Amino acid sequence: MTEYFIRPVSTQVLDEHSVLSALEKALAIIEFDPYGTVLWANNNFSKAMGYTTTELPNMHHRQFCSPEFALSPEYDAFWESFRNGQSFQQKVQRITKQGAVIWLEATYTPVFDENGHIQAVIKVATDITAREKGSAEVTHNLQQMAEDLKARAEKGTGRSDEVVAAMDKIVEQTSINVSTLKSLNDRTKDIRDIVRTIEEIASQTNLLALNAAIQAAHAGEYGRAFNVVADEIRKLATQSKDAIQAVQSNVKNITEQVEKISTGTVHSEKLISDSQTHIAQTVHEFAGVEKAAGQLETQAQSLVEQLQGKRNDNLSILVKI
Repeated sequence: MTEYFIRPVSTQVLDEHSVLSALEKALAIIEFDPYGTVLWANNNFSKAMGYTTTELPNMHHRQFCSPEFALSPEYDAFWESFRNGQSFQQKVQRITKQGAVIWLEATYTPVFDENGHIQAVIKVATDITAREKGSAEVTHNLQQMAEDLKARAEKGTGRSDEVVAAMDKIVEQTSINVSTLKSLNDRTKDIRDIVRTIEEIASQTNLLALNAAIQAAHAGEYGRAFNVVADEIRKLATQSKDAIQAVQSNVKNITEQVEKISTGTVHSEKLISDSQTHIAQTVHEFAGVEKAAGQLETQAQSLVEQLQGKRNDNLSILVKI
């Protein structure tokens, strides 16, 4: 038979002194009087701020702050709030002995005596300098990438405008070609009309030739009538010649129109080719925008992870200021 050991509910095994001793060894601690004078600091705090433990007593909290904050009305109100029993928890900027800027995620806690009077002020804070520097760097990178993204987008928009302008030229050229084709069609109609005239002339010529043949057969000595018919035939021949010349002139005009169409077509092809180049460049630019956007998203995610992860880092650099 398996036996189970049931552990009885235990009472607290650590006394207050043991807990405070463990925290003092693990954390950086500093203690102030209600007006900001350093009463005590442990080695962890001294190391974090670049001092020795013997240098810190009797220094003032103001010496750990930037001159702008230390000399401002907000600083006096800051300590007045502690003397009124208020706590404070926030990210703060402090200056080390060597003049370096560090960031602390700090909690200020007033300590009361048994009569309810403020006896001291303790501050516990996590050193978040590395996180802040990382955040600043990531933020800077995000800004740079955002500017690059904007520049690429503007360039892409410019390429798109060039495409639109090129397409407008194609439309304009096409309109000219349509007008030319209409003119060509009108010329063709004129040719058809002239051809009909020639056909009528030919018909009349054939008829007169037939009449001339008949008259010649019956003429004999009266053949002089044939001369009249011959004159009419010559007139018709002249008219035929004039009509042919008109045809030739119109054919020439048609040829010129065709040449215009050919030139316009070549120009249109060139515009289309240029448009294709612009479109390809636009696609490339917007591909760059997409890539930059992906990098921006990655950087943003990295920033979020840093901000979340660093909050749970080890507490070896906690400071009481």
